[in-house]
Amino acid sequence: MRDSSNIPAWALELALVVTTIIWGGAFVVLKGALDAVSPGWLLAARFFLAGAILAAVFWRRLRDNLDGSHLVAGLMVGLPEGLAFLIQNVGLTDTTPGRNALLTATYCVMVPFVDWLVQRRRPGANNLVAAFMCLVGVGLVSLRGDLSPWLSGGDWLTLLSALFFALNIVAVGRYGSAHDSVTLTIVMFFVSSAVSLAYALAREPLPHALDLGADFWLQLAYLVVLASVVALLIQNVAQKKVDPSRAALLLSLESVFAMLFSVLLYGEPLTPQLALGFVLVFSAVLVSELAGGRGKGRA
Repeated sequence: MRDSSNIPAWALELALVVTTIIWGGAFVVLKGALDAVSPGWLLAARFFLAGAILAAVFWRRLRDNLDGSHLVAGLMVGLPEGLAFLIQNVGLTDTTPGRNALLTATYCVMVPFVDWLVQRRRPGANNLVAAFMCLVGVGLVSLRGDLSPWLSGGDWLTLLSALFFALNIVAVGRYGSAHDSVTLTIVMFFVSSAVSLAYALAREPLPHALDLGADFWLQLAYLVVLASVVALLIQNVAQKKVDPSRAALLLSLESVFAMLFSVLLYGEPLTPQLALGFVLVFSAVLVSELAGGRGKGRA
């Protein structure tokens, strides 16, 4: 992985913004890919290919670091990660890309409370404020045009996936510092692929590769190469030099781009209550992240 010491800070910050654009666009790309392949098979392929590419690029690093401890840590990190993506993608089949991205972003607000349960570290006052803002924002998002409350099954699943994303963040915080980040990420990808494959074998019909059109293969390439491998490498390189709070602020733009792409490319209607709910949830993410310096893409 390239050393970031000679790269200007502004260039690394710009690279992080590019990463959020990639992740934001991934929600719309995912929606299109899920029209062709069911969530379990899609994620099994995505994570397996991403892990294989990283293993090929960093095979020497993998050879030197892979041991029982990395396998156990990768399992502890990969299980909640795989379940989070699987539940999120199943939810995406019954909601819009913008709502999926917005509700997924609530994991940032959940992390301090999950960390409280696991590590016994009490949330700060900013976390309580962020949680209240987030609840109000989700409540606004749930309103129909006639202002009656409603969340689809996909919306509820997305909120559940946010909880598993929060569990993953806490697990990374617990196991990440004692292990090589690239090796841990590769193991995590393969564990996540196995979780998705198990679900696919149990619940989904086997897709016929010959029946898939060119659009699907382009969408899969985007998800594997850009949204998984390239974006992850950019993030790992940039965050070695960019201040954590600054990085968290930049990475939280993911939900902004996801909503923008969903409105422009997917045709999602932007109602006043959805817009206000988006502002509140995004503000809650900022209040929570700027104090803790957490940031990680979730598409």
